[in-house]
Amino acid sequence: MGERVGRARGLVPVQYHQFAISDEDGPIGPRLEAEHNGLVQVTDGVLTVLTGIHTGCVDVVVTLHESEPAADDDDWQECVEVSAYSASGDLMVRGLMDDLDDELPVLSFAGPGDYRLRVHAKGRDTAFDLAPDEVTEWYLVQVWAAPTGPPTVLGRSDAYGASVRGGR
Repeated sequence: MGERVGRARGLVPVQYHQFAISDEDGPIGPRLEAEHNGLVQVTDGVLTVLTGIHTGCVDVVVTLHESEPAADDDDWQECVEVSAYSASGDLMVRGLMDDLDDELPVLSFAGPGDYRLRVHAKGRDTAFDLAPDEVTEWYLVQVWAAPTGPPTVLGRSDAYGASVRGGR
């Protein structure tokens, strides 16, 4: 189930509590408010991952799969699945204002089309609203080609996510 075809890890720069997943040639999906799940939102066609830190770097692992992978068994505090469309085949994790030191792989590894992203997070409460020198947050983005589907919340337990969701 979901044989992995690629994996990479990198530090992603964060500004204003966020980093992006976007495609250079167009919107990745319909609007999704942050209040829906507290981890990802889609605004102006860009998927934004919400971080606890205000500024700094977060550790991001990207895994690419032939089909839907099994759930990761690490202790993730938040987990959300969303669909994304790549018009150019260049769907990538990007810093909001800074480039990544080492690029993570292209998420749309099978070319233009529809993908499913399962975004995991932990550590968002550790240095909330700060600019730490050390990494305090970790993310896992699992990706596979799949038809468009509704966003699905698979886990939510951190305080930051609850505050974004309006305490829900």
